[in-house]
Amino acid sequence: MEYQIREARIADMEGVWKLIHELAVFEKEPHAVELSVADLERDGFGAQPLFHCYVAENQSQEIIGIAIFYPRYSTWKGAVIHLEDLVVSQAYRGQGLGNALLKKVVSYAREKQLKRVSWEVLDWNKPAIDFYEAKGAHVMRDWNVVQLDEKGITSFEI
Repeated sequence: MEYQIREARIADMEGVWKLIHELAVFEKEPHAVELSVADLERDGFGAQPLFHCYVAENQSQEIIGIAIFYPRYSTWKGAVIHLEDLVVSQAYRGQGLGNALLKKVVSYAREKQLKRVSWEVLDWNKPAIDFYEAKGAHVMRDWNVVQLDEKGITSFEI
């Protein structure tokens, strides 16, 4: 299969959003995506972009894979990035596209001399866990993800 990986452009955000939604369906949370295409356009391409994105497109210039990440700071390591989503459309999985996208993100981290790339994976997604471990990633099963959602933030006693 022929594909190209490149930095995302604002015009790609509809295709990016479709893959985000496809991921939500796969993760059994199809109604959890509150983000719009306009949010992606504003947040990724303003004066101070909040995320960086690579897209994979096929010969028809259809977005078939994405890697979205953003900067973080570790008090133990220094500058790092968080890989929010690495998504390959269901029809294109198993053809090396996820590996190519991950390599692009790791190349970015290497070029910027970052100390870590981190991300989460659902404990039931064994194919993804196996893939990440085969690439040398350490899946930390003794840590729990902690989040305050919008309701939690607004109801937090300050």
